[in-house]
Amino acid sequence: MSDSPVDSSKRTWIITSACAGAVGGVATAVPFVSSFQPSEKAKAAGAAVEVDISSLKEGEKLTVEWRGKPVWIIKRTSEQLKDLPSLDGELADPKSERHPDEFTPPYARNENRSIKPEVLVVVGICTHLGCSPTDKFQAGPQPSLPSDWKGGFLCPCHGSTFDMAGRVFKNKPAPDNLQVPPHMYLSDTKILIGEDKKTA
Repeated sequence: MSDSPVDSSKRTWIITSACAGAVGGVATAVPFVSSFQPSEKAKAAGAAVEVDISSLKEGEKLTVEWRGKPVWIIKRTSEQLKDLPSLDGELADPKSERHPDEFTPPYARNENRSIKPEVLVVVGICTHLGCSPTDKFQAGPQPSLPSDWKGGFLCPCHGSTFDMAGRVFKNKPAPDNLQVPPHMYLSDTKILIGEDKKTA
């Protein structure tokens, strides 16, 4: 028994509609699913940042942005490095043992908190409530600082103080030292911030 012309045209219409619906569904689904992928801007925001420190002089600071955060690169003086061990008794976490995986990578778990003693790389955000501390590199008495100040950083929001290795002083609102971001040297004068493992 053969189909009537009406049944045949109905079937054709249903098949055509179903195909058009499937094509429309795919056309709608592709942009929707691809919206879950990070944008190029988001990928760039999380990307590692290469920094040339060849012109950085002793006592100077360079600020770069990584993942929307300020990262400070400071070339410390020999005097500033010499003073670091004498501060251990005044610091809340002198050996960076508190939350090391979050704040201090293994290669920075030393007194200088750095790969090279003279160059400090830290995220410039206070670990209390996220303010950005100000530079107080000059040693000696200053407003809001002790009379025997050796240099470091002062958070203007709630008074937390950090030494020249980014270590927080005792009895301050900030619970932890400043974060040392993942980083590595590409050469003597180039640092890659955001990555610390060489890939083959």
